[in-house]
Amino acid sequence: MTDSKYERLPHAGDFERVAGTEIVYLSPLPIPTGMPAYSSRNLHRESNEVYLDFAIGQGNFEFMARCGIASVMGVVTCFMLTALLGSWARRHVEPFWSTFADFMANGFIWGFIACLSLLYAGMFWRVMREVTIHPPIRFNRQRREVAFVPTRGAAPIFVPWESVIACVSAGRTVTEYAVLPAFNLMFCLRQADTGNVLWINVPSGHLGAAIAEWEAIRVYMEEGPASLPPAPDEEFEEGTVAFFHMARQGYRDNFPWWQHWFGFLFVQAFGGWTLPCHISHWVNNRPKAGIPPEVKAWSTPLPAEQHARPSAELLAQSEEVRSTLRRGQTLLDYFNVKFGDPAEPAAEAASGSAPAR
Repeated sequence: MTDSKYERLPHAGDFERVAGTEIVYLSPLPIPTGMPAYSSRNLHRESNEVYLDFAIGQGNFEFMARCGIASVMGVVTCFMLTALLGSWARRHVEPFWSTFADFMANGFIWGFIACLSLLYAGMFWRVMREVTIHPPIRFNRQRREVAFVPTRGAAPIFVPWESVIACVSAGRTVTEYAVLPAFNLMFCLRQADTGNVLWINVPSGHLGAAIAEWEAIRVYMEEGPASLPPAPDEEFEEGTVAFFHMARQGYRDNFPWWQHWFGFLFVQAFGGWTLPCHISHWVNNRPKAGIPPEVKAWSTPLPAEQHARPSAELLAQSEEVRSTLRRGQTLLDYFNVKFGDPAEPAAEAASGSAPAR
């Protein structure tokens, strides 16, 4: 975990550029970010005065399933269009439909499609299994500690809250169609005596959303559950059938009919329509790994006099950051970090930081 640039563990404000990806650290110590607390995928499923559980949401599974189905359907469609074009070109030599049937009976192409489908199914099953065998990560604000279980049946590891390493990254994903911006929240739970680590990666739509995801965890630990954003109705959580139809209705009401048909209906039909939502629902209702007895005992409420307190260093640095935010500057200004070129999406997202809390 040591870094060649700093020869130490990262601190809040450290900045790195690795292989075209820019990374700025927000913790340790977990100082205010200036962003409003928000979870775009409702990752904070359970929280109370003692602990908060952090787990993957339905939207993640729905998106993965939709991408897999759309990829396979795209290959099948290209195959069928090629068969139609070839049949039309040979219509003077052989009957159109018999030629088309010969094209469609090509075992090599269907074998490739089957392998592609199995590849996506295997990747999805692996992610689903990882979620079902690991209990959620639990943040205990009364003890100011974090608990995680590396593997099923393993002893839980407890990490001091102020030592959690958190960072956001801005990079680019290269596809055959375009170069797209990619933003992630990453945080690391590290056991000091053994060096065992667990990295959690949360993809985000933009830099502000990645920081807001971390800020939701931070304000819970520092200020309590009242500071968390209100949880959305689970029926309309991203990834559910109700959310899909709500999005479809909104698209129909706010866009012309041709854009609704080709920009939503046609695209979503290729992605499996509501099938990914049902897959997501099935995954989320599968039995999950239980909370170990040690973590349950650790999660019991403590008398007020036994509550852990923030360190003096964290309080002092947090006040300095708040003073900077009150002057209309951002967290990056406080650390004097230039995150991304001004013409790039990373800088645009960073400049959109919300006022201080």
